Amino acid sequence: MRPLEGQVALVAGATRGAGRAIACSLGEAGATVYCTGRSVRGRPATGQRPETIEETAERVSAAGGRGVAVQVDHTVEEQVEALCARIRREQGRLDVLVNDVWGGDELTEFGQPFWKLSLAKGKLLLERAVTSHIITSRHAVPLMLERDRGLIVEVTDGDTFGYRGNLFYDLAKMSVIRLAFAMAWELRRHPAMTALAVTPGFLRSEAMLDGFGVTEENWRDATAKDPHFIESETPFYVGRAIAALAADPNVATKSGRVFSSWDLAREYGFTDVDGRTPHWGEYFAKTFGECRKADEAAYAWWFNGPMDLAAPDWPKE
Repeated sequence: MRPLEGQVALVAGATRGAGRAIACSLGEAGATVYCTGRSVRGRPATGQRPETIEETAERVSAAGGRGVAVQVDHTVEEQVEALCARIRREQGRLDVLVNDVWGGDELTEFGQPFWKLSLAKGKLLLERAVTSHIITSRHAVPLMLERDRGLIVEVTDGDTFGYRGNLFYDLAKMSVIRLAFAMAWELRRHPAMTALAVTPGFLRSEAMLDGFGVTEENWRDATAKDPHFIESETPFYVGRAIAALAADPNVATKSGRVFSSWDLAREYGFTDVDGRTPHWGEYFAKTFGECRKADEAAYAWWFNGPMDLAAPDWPKE
């Protein structure tokens, strides 16, 4: 029996990249996976990218699960509410929620200080990459609470609290780490409910391969342009990480924290689909120097705040 047989997952933002691979990895473990996004056949929503949610759902089914494609704009609350009502009606449960909606590649202006950034682009980026996650959790988590168990995963970039090179990008990626922490805090009296964040390393997504002019078969050729690409990973590395978390009966011990694909690979003993075990953290340390990740010492500053002390029983249910 596959470890997630009989479980139901929602991967918000499953059209391509990490979202697609996460959906497929959950399907490989036996789950029914609702694959959502804006791009459907004949109507691309991100430039001329060819990937669609229907193709993702088909790959989920081919991997051994059951893929269900649903077109959803996760910034539109009515669409998210209708999606969750459909999952309740069709499945009567939700076990795993993965918030992977991003949509910020064309909006991020790396190399520009904040006083030169486009505010319109920045506001749209935060709506897509943060507000969409809040909306989705707002309507999906009550379905989990009906059974008082479930896993909520926020997909981010980086397992540090350091600056990420662009004001809006930094806000988005740090915000979803904080979302996982805040949701875990509010769910702390539900021991079978877990909220956490997960980051991939240097991701060999479809768009990244296209940008370098290579394919998955000859991806190493891209190291001529960027030597650090040698430690890149396929999107399935983080997909397998999340599938391992979903199958771990003790995952609640990780609630409120951020984890990396490379560290989870060592903990759970999986490899990337090409058999490699890239470790972006060690590569970065060897190349640039030690970078302090978000360890327990860092998280200690997030505890014993005003709410912990003045309102320890909040929220009242």
